[in-house]
Amino acid sequence: MRDKYKEIFEAGTDLPLVEDFYTIQGEGYHTGKPAYFIRIGGCDIGCRWCDSKISWNPKEHRLISVEEVVRKAVESPAKSVVVTGGEPSLYNLEPLCTELKKHNIENFLETSGAYEITGEWDWICLSPKANKAPVESSYKKANELKFIIFDLEKDFALAEEHAKLVGDDCLLYLQSEWSQYVHNIKAIVEYVKNNPKWNISLQSHKFMRIP
Repeated sequence: MRDKYKEIFEAGTDLPLVEDFYTIQGEGYHTGKPAYFIRIGGCDIGCRWCDSKISWNPKEHRLISVEEVVRKAVESPAKSVVVTGGEPSLYNLEPLCTELKKHNIENFLETSGAYEITGEWDWICLSPKANKAPVESSYKKANELKFIIFDLEKDFALAEEHAKLVGDDCLLYLQSEWSQYVHNIKAIVEYVKNNPKWNISLQSHKFMRIP
């Protein structure tokens, strides 16, 4: 996939847009903050529990210029933008960051960090996936580590391994995979109580039933 779309990935001036909308950030450090979401298509990680599988194939989404997508964000009341995917680290995000900064909009990135992160970001949420680990530089850039707990037998240990690789000032979050929430949340609460360097992230937008 990366070879076929190499020019699009490397240029970053046009992006396959899955969706964009103004809402409330539902999880992680910025929970509760109004933000404009930009979901970019293309992902080669393939988590079985992914809740946005529609984003995996970039060919299914129309290419849109960075200028156009930023214009739509600027027309909203948003003071911050969240760029997510798919896997946005596949792309050169310098043009997108530059255009957002022209309008004094805070830019937040949500990424697995599987590829080198490009662009200048106000906040980077690193959410590692078991299928493809982050590159070393992604750990160093992360402001927030958000690890998804799906399998209680394995995922706490995996979360700790990733936590060893981020900076000392990186905030640590554990978040239950949504379909396993009822099954997982009690164990996550107990784990965080016993390991208070961690915080709990809830997908509050799903409880509120908003996008």
